[in-house]
Amino acid sequence: MNIKFEITEDGSHTLFVPELNEHYHSTHGAIQESMHVFIDAGLRHCVKSEIKVLEIGFGTGLNAFLTLLEAERTGRKIDYTTLEFYPLLIIDAEKLNYAELTDSTKKDVFRELHKVEWGKWSQLTLYFSLLKMKFDFSKPSDFDTENKFDVIFFDAFAPEKQPEMWVQEIFDKIYSISSENAILTTYCAKGSVRRMLQTAGFVVERLPGPPGKREILRARK
Repeated sequence: MNIKFEITEDGSHTLFVPELNEHYHSTHGAIQESMHVFIDAGLRHCVKSEIKVLEIGFGTGLNAFLTLLEAERTGRKIDYTTLEFYPLLIIDAEKLNYAELTDSTKKDVFRELHKVEWGKWSQLTLYFSLLKMKFDFSKPSDFDTENKFDVIFFDAFAPEKQPEMWVQEIFDKIYSISSENAILTTYCAKGSVRRMLQTAGFVVERLPGPPGKREILRARK
């Protein structure tokens, strides 16, 4: 996949995909957006001392890295499962500046997020373990797991760019593999997405979005 590096307004990188005419993150600030949508609105609202996270869309590894930093900060153990069908090349991932802007002592750990073997659990820090799966979640019935997830980051490309990822079957599957009181967050606040989450069984609320975005969605089981 052809990609271009861009600097967003908070100084952090995003990637632009010309074929889709789409950015991986908000151009108003990649780190800022991920912190707002997935860490502040999602992860920090889970009260468990040990948390199972499912991420739909590993992308640049930013959400995983911010979750790792949060695990280290709080001392809460996090098992992080992430699904990605089009992984970045290591050479591209190593150019991203997220560690420099958040915790420069973790630059090697950020690289390791991208270098660890796919399909195998890796313990990256005392509190954070990672399972990367090269998987196309547009076929949710093929996703076989015994885990129930406490926090779900739904971070697929926008519905206009990747409509196959925003269908009822996918949200039904996520509901079925969510633990009691699970939390799902997504940057997309479209009414159709809210209604699909509700149909799946979630209780959904709109929240203020990060800079450049009016609202986001948080769903609870």
